[in-house]
Amino acid sequence: MKIKDLPRVDRPREKLEKYGPDKLSNAELLAVLLGNGTKGVNVLELAHKILRKFSGVSLASASFKELKNVLGLGSTKVCTVLACFELSKRLLKDKKAELILSPKDVWENLKDIRDNKKEHFIVFYLDARNQKIQREIISVGILNANLIHPREVFEPAICHSAAQILLAHNHPSGETQPSDDDIAVTKRLTEAGKILGIEVSDHVIVSQNSYLSLKCEGLL
Repeated sequence: MKIKDLPRVDRPREKLEKYGPDKLSNAELLAVLLGNGTKGVNVLELAHKILRKFSGVSLASASFKELKNVLGLGSTKVCTVLACFELSKRLLKDKKAELILSPKDVWENLKDIRDNKKEHFIVFYLDARNQKIQREIISVGILNANLIHPREVFEPAICHSAAQILLAHNHPSGETQPSDDDIAVTKRLTEAGKILGIEVSDHVIVSQNSYLSLKCEGLL
């Protein structure tokens, strides 16, 4: 489907103009930067393809060569994306607030619990620019979908006026593959967030040496 065939409310540029950039998904924001797609692939599909391609690497730190290797991504589009991220870094480098831009950022932030013998379920409360407002431990112990209540997760989000939240927890075993409960917790909180208008941007599972993003795995 071509972008022009979508309802105007679902087109990235029109959506940004009407609702503001904080209401767009990562793929929609990237689609605005790219401008258009390639033969047989509309710009939203191309944006999703790029985000999947860099599931294990931060797009914000990708090189020209890495981006150029994405099928259908020409030099002009690559330069636009790289320039956008570099400008963002320069404008925000003096800010005290920590930026959470990628699963790797989450992994680095969780040094204190990565090798803990108990699972720690943590929520990052972020503003619309992915700046960390607060980080809170919601529970300690085995992550159980029945024990994580949306109220405990979203009450601080409302108090902090967070635009989005990011979920994270550690796996003491060192294995980062999500369990059924991990997926169930994510889905439950994502649905609750939709009702409140607070996006669950990702759920990152960390261990001492690795991490996994449920969003990048298509489980969010």
